[in-house]
Amino acid sequence: MRILTWNLYHGRAEPPAGRDLLPEFSAMLASWEWDVALLQEVPPWWPVPLARASGASARMALTSRNELLPLRRWVAERWPDLIKSGGGGCNAILVRGQRITEHRRARLRWRPERRVVHGVRLEDGTWMANVHAQVRPHTETRKDLARTGAAVLGWAGGAPAIVGGDLNIPHAEVPGFTHLDGRGVDHVLGRGFTAEGRRVVPDRGPLSDHPPVLVTVRPAQG
Repeated sequence: MRILTWNLYHGRAEPPAGRDLLPEFSAMLASWEWDVALLQEVPPWWPVPLARASGASARMALTSRNELLPLRRWVAERWPDLIKSGGGGCNAILVRGQRITEHRRARLRWRPERRVVHGVRLEDGTWMANVHAQVRPHTETRKDLARTGAAVLGWAGGAPAIVGGDLNIPHAEVPGFTHLDGRGVDHVLGRGFTAEGRRVVPDRGPLSDHPPVLVTVRPAQG
């Protein structure tokens, strides 16, 4: 199974493009080979068209700065590099090839901004969870990751599970999960899985300020 994690930088590019980049992000995601995509800093109106372009199902969880969202969207679609993260945000999970049978979310914190973990159960029983943890101080980041682990283990029971996303710490640990692979602050961890080969960093061109990370996993033996 191929797991992609990517922070979309609120749909922006480096250097700034000065326009809405939904078509470019959609085409890029559709061109890569993955089974589950864990996406952070996604404009809240993007998950459905991103999934449609990729032939996937989507679930999302709102994060922060989503008050008066229609107004934020109006500005963000016209001047995304002006409003930046103020355009609103969500985390999204896209799934190809399997049916999503359940979707859950848990709040990690309200302040200094709302952070959540959300997860989906696939038809084979596996749970896939997506998180964007607090940036600093790292003591707070680790609290988010501990709460993430507790939430996902509670949802999964004894089933295999993956936790991935922008964990905002170089050496990420989630209690109950084994680190499988990652790059910088973007990681994939698992319970009941092992990594197969080395991670792949797909070429994203100028899109986002985070490189995507693609990790292939397989069920652990024994």
